[in-house]
Amino acid sequence: MNIQILASPHELGIAAGKEAAAHIKMAIADKNAANVILATGASQFETLKQLVSETGIDWSKVTMFHLDEYIGLPESHHASFRKYLRERFLDLVPSLNASYLINGEGDPQAEADRLGKLISQHPIDVALVGIGENGHLAFNDPPADFETEKPYLVVNLDGPCRAQQFNEGWFDSVEDVPLQAISMSVQQIMKSRHIICSVPDARKAQAVKNSLEQEVSNQFPASILQQHASCSFYLDKESAKLLSTSSV
Repeated sequence: MNIQILASPHELGIAAGKEAAAHIKMAIADKNAANVILATGASQFETLKQLVSETGIDWSKVTMFHLDEYIGLPESHHASFRKYLRERFLDLVPSLNASYLINGEGDPQAEADRLGKLISQHPIDVALVGIGENGHLAFNDPPADFETEKPYLVVNLDGPCRAQQFNEGWFDSVEDVPLQAISMSVQQIMKSRHIICSVPDARKAQAVKNSLEQEVSNQFPASILQQHASCSFYLDKESAKLLSTSSV
């Protein structure tokens, strides 16, 4: 793993966005196309801001997949990840070849199956992900399913996960946070050629420590990233503050 500790979330995002852009450009140069996975949430603000500002990317050759989405939440809702991606990415790169957003308003299993068939035809070049306060990867809360090969899953959101979404200001109350989501599976994320994990903020410090210093365990879902051949962690001083010196 490549672990980078930056001074601030802004600097973290610049570095992570630049690496993502480099992988996209390399994939286009190698095969005339690039397939990417984008995450959402507060941790991705600066990374996506940098990515869309990068020059030299032929976005018409890029296909985007969506990491996760709540079940039953309309796209007009403040917390909708579809809304998030339209406002912070899709509207800024309108020439994108294709984007496959998760629609959580219909039959969730049918939607998971639909997206699973699509992503199986598009080997992923680079995945942008984050880590939840409970250590989740996408919405794979602990104990995460490390075994299934299904690309997308219907998952239940645990209490700490739902509390995080409320505390970040996405919902008016924790009771308003949906109980379920459609999430990309751990194994599907791990199939990505490159993974860039952006994790700012002191409230993620324990999850970062568990992910990087604990043995790989589904109780610490993001710990599986230790086993990936090309994974970069971008941290700020606050999210890295609990790491031992041997980890960095």
